[in-house]
Amino acid sequence: VQLVESGGGLVQRGGFLRLSCAASGFTFRSYGMSWYRQAPGKERELVAAITSTGGSTKYVDSVKGRFTISRDNAKNTVLLQMNSLKPEDTAVYYCNRGSGYYSGGSYTPGDFWGQGTQVTVSS
Repeated sequence: VQLVESGGGLVQRGGFLRLSCAASGFTFRSYGMSWYRQAPGKERELVAAITSTGGSTKYVDSVKGRFTISRDNAKNTVLLQMNSLKPEDTAVYYCNRGSGYYSGGSYTPGDFWGQGTQVTVSS
């Protein structure tokens, strides 16, 4: 299993970034996928999750209306479009493969994580 994130960087408040996670080594469409983030001195938190089919999503309250998670099961890719970025969005963002088929509700993270990509939002 391999998850490779890309797309992080430095952006000003109000800007946007699109993170991408390229997955390989497993049957992508059989797993829920998600993005987590971890800021310095804070615990890792779930930002957004998407069902195995891509038909349903969930978000942490702080990013609702600004972030959009999507997936392309033909390309084994999960994306996170981040708009209207705020300094408090600054963190390392990680892609996670869920524990199995995910059809909605509570998301259970799996054991596989990407290496992370840094997102820094300046004020």
